[in-house]
Amino acid sequence: MSMMKPIPRGESLIERAAAVYDFSAPFRQASLDEGVRSDPAAGPALPLRDEPATRIAHATPTPRPVGTSAAVDRGRLAEQGLLVPGAPVGVLAEEFRLVKRQLLLTARAVHATEGDRSRTILVCSANPNEGKTFCSLNLALSMAAERDTEVLLVDADFAKPDVLERLGLPAGPGLLDALADPGIDIESCVMTTDVPQFSVLPAGRKSTQDTELLASDRTPALMQALLDADPRRILIFDSPPALAASPAATLALHVGQVMLVVRADRTSEGDLRAAVSLLDGCAHIQLLLNAVSYAPGGRRFGSYYGQEALA
Repeated sequence: MSMMKPIPRGESLIERAAAVYDFSAPFRQASLDEGVRSDPAAGPALPLRDEPATRIAHATPTPRPVGTSAAVDRGRLAEQGLLVPGAPVGVLAEEFRLVKRQLLLTARAVHATEGDRSRTILVCSANPNEGKTFCSLNLALSMAAERDTEVLLVDADFAKPDVLERLGLPAGPGLLDALADPGIDIESCVMTTDVPQFSVLPAGRKSTQDTELLASDRTPALMQALLDADPRRILIFDSPPALAASPAATLALHVGQVMLVVRADRTSEGDLRAAVSLLDGCAHIQLLLNAVSYAPGGRRFGSYYGQEALA
């Protein structure tokens, strides 16, 4: 993965993103938003579920009892190759420790000029199937392990919401509901989980006016309300792909940072430049390279965590 600063004209973004860390096989296996695992050395293909997202999108919002926490399905996380809270530290956990550290450092650096907006991060990709939801989930779970941070993961992929299904959480009212109805308190839609310092805001009931709702004056007001509710809270938005749906570009106008996921074997130079152009409403865009080739024994962290402690 590679973090991107301002992009020099004429420099290849793919080459710039390729000053990267390698990812382990589990990362590649679960990095597709849709489809199956295709690495022959990794074992049988693991389908990633898409059908339940439709059920979530059309679910009728129902209030949750106040004070309750939803249980994240750890087994489901493991099946998808995602970070599992409380599990031993491994290669993937270390990779996302590096990713979050860069994002947190940038947030601190821009706080003087961006204010509370520095606590908001948009995770996006140019096209579908490049791993942005996988990365947003892992980033959120990794950041929740910080000592002084509360993380709210917002499912803003309104056309294909997938966050609740991947976490094994129940459907509920969410961002679109609060945007459409001024009478809804956005904080009442936040789903507290049994993972310490980790909450989720569902996408809400599907709407044909999702971009228009995001473009309204209510969006920055709701985001500020979420930030005001907890001064330690960081908002991470899992958005639709920038070149596939318009909400990503609209959300970029309201966040402090964009983490743009680039799939090494799929994202073209032209698509990457087009996505960056659409997201340039945010001044701080960084790249994370996904699905690079992996050589067993060649990883910085793989060999270390594979060793047994010596007496």
